[in-house]
Amino acid sequence: MTTPPEPLLPTTGRALLHRLARAQSEGRAPSVAAAVVRDGETVWQGARSCVPDHAPDGNVQFRIGSITKTFTAVLVLRLRNEGVLALDDPLERHLPGTGAGGVTIRQLLSHTAGLASESPGPWWERTPGALRPTLADVLGERPFRHAPGARFHYSNPGFSALGSLVEKLRGAPWEDVLRREVLEPLGLRRTGLEPEAPHAGGWAVHPWADVMLPEPLEDLGVMAPAGALWSTTGDLARFAAFLAAGDERVLDADSVREMRTPAAPSEGSGVVDGYAYGFGMEVFGRGDRLLVGHTGSLPGFRASLTLDVDEGLASVVLGNCTSGLAVSALAADLVSLVRDAEPRIPEPWRPAGEVDPAVLELAGPWYWGTLAYVLRVRADGMLSLEALGPGRASRFEAAADGTWTGLDGYFAGEVLRAERRPDGRLSHLDLGSFTFTREPYDPGAPVPGGVDPQGWRGLP
Repeated sequence: MTTPPEPLLPTTGRALLHRLARAQSEGRAPSVAAAVVRDGETVWQGARSCVPDHAPDGNVQFRIGSITKTFTAVLVLRLRNEGVLALDDPLERHLPGTGAGGVTIRQLLSHTAGLASESPGPWWERTPGALRPTLADVLGERPFRHAPGARFHYSNPGFSALGSLVEKLRGAPWEDVLRREVLEPLGLRRTGLEPEAPHAGGWAVHPWADVMLPEPLEDLGVMAPAGALWSTTGDLARFAAFLAAGDERVLDADSVREMRTPAAPSEGSGVVDGYAYGFGMEVFGRGDRLLVGHTGSLPGFRASLTLDVDEGLASVVLGNCTSGLAVSALAADLVSLVRDAEPRIPEPWRPAGEVDPAVLELAGPWYWGTLAYVLRVRADGMLSLEALGPGRASRFEAAADGTWTGLDGYFAGEVLRAERRPDGRLSHLDLGSFTFTREPYDPGAPVPGGVDPQGWRGLP
């Protein structure tokens, strides 16, 4: 049985409230609600409002904008896990006649399909969805801005297409599928397409004067899967716990980890300028930390959900203003405040259970050329390969055929094999064609390029 996290210290709670209050004041937001989650449990909630004694609690709905995309991605990965589709299937295979059918589902999930950022015509977020009644209207006559797969380019119509895909394959409206397959199993009873009291009103605050006007509330129609949901800090706190650990009723831990893994950088490869994109989830750097989650906005509302998975921390921030409130920075700061003020106490070290002697034989120092590495046998049964100094690091999971598959880092997806001599003695490791030996350039093992016959020597 998991031990629930301890309550936060009063000093930490005050620091969180101070940061929230400063954001509401400096961002001139009518109201802001926030929550912090630790190890799956909500450990702090706070709110500020311009109306005295009327701050929203964890049950008040706000519109969450593009956080909706994360929910849509969950539905698509469920279809993948059931074998209904493959991520590299072209959209046309399951949803013909879109005019963009050559793009793959993977590209849509990671914003690499090359589709336009927005729907053609008037600003779709502030006009009725009836102006765009079909997916063809959302994509328009010229749906592409880039060649599919060429680069990351954020696309709201792309997630509208994924919502239509879900409807086609499930034979039911997107919202009904979402409620049945995600919201109800996770207990998210205050999340949906239509606001239900109590809910916040959306406001626009004048950029140069302390006055406001109400924003219109529009039904986004076909664009709903890209950004139409309403939710609460209470519901999104539970959703954050799911995105960190998975839930077998919805998506397993491996699948939510896949969502959090960078699939599309902003440019080039890796997490560029601190930002990349997974499947319906943003991945961004903050200092030495890698955070994941999603932000969202619609006229009248701003939202952010942020997770530090390694620390078991998450935060949710919801506000009811069109601009001004820096929700992403606030959400990241709430996580950082708890992590720095009350760092996680490590679990006690425990030895592994029974370890196969052939696996234990792999442990210890190895060399790729002259670069020193160490291979460790972990208590969870995995191997970890780490450079002794600057270099690459990856974890490896055992496969049934005796090989090991990289889970992360440079060697993600690569196969590690322990090669043996004819007499059964361990010779070397083969990792994606790299040879790792027990000593630098071991002359008794395959070494690309050979070994100088005079061996190691100093200056003549």
